[in-house]
Amino acid sequence: MTQIELSTHINAPIERCFDLARSIDLHMESTKQTGETVITGRASGLIELGETVTWRAKHFGIWQNLTSKITEFDSPNSFTDEMVSGAFKSFRHEHLFYTVNNQTVMKDIFLFESPYGWLGRMANFLFLGLYMERLLLERNRVIKETAETTYDRLTKFSKLCKS
Repeated sequence: MTQIELSTHINAPIERCFDLARSIDLHMESTKQTGETVITGRASGLIELGETVTWRAKHFGIWQNLTSKITEFDSPNSFTDEMVSGAFKSFRHEHLFYTVNNQTVMKDIFLFESPYGWLGRMANFLFLGLYMERLLLERNRVIKETAETTYDRLTKFSKLCKS
């Protein structure tokens, strides 16, 4: 199993960061490069405990579907989504939030396992791990930028901002 850990420091309240991280709308904005869209499940707004969403996106030139479910939820401290079906053998993404020196630290712990045994492990090592890390870094960049921008930009996501 491959594990990616990232920490992003954000100059915004923890509640805002938590909500932006679970925003379906902001997720689609952060994955524009893959053409990611919702095909079933929660299609907009904030995903909640027990809800699922099925995404369709193009990775490595191939259209793929992936369904994930929110399996743990502790607002505004953490939530976890896990793959129900998709291209991976399994994945689990823990989203953790805490405050340090008036900043929110958003920590991602992303664990995934590819199918096909040793071939999958080789793919993880050669390119898939880096590819997934880049997707997460872009997502975190968009969350940080949105959380830290002025109110005018946030009005686009006003239903997501509680502060």
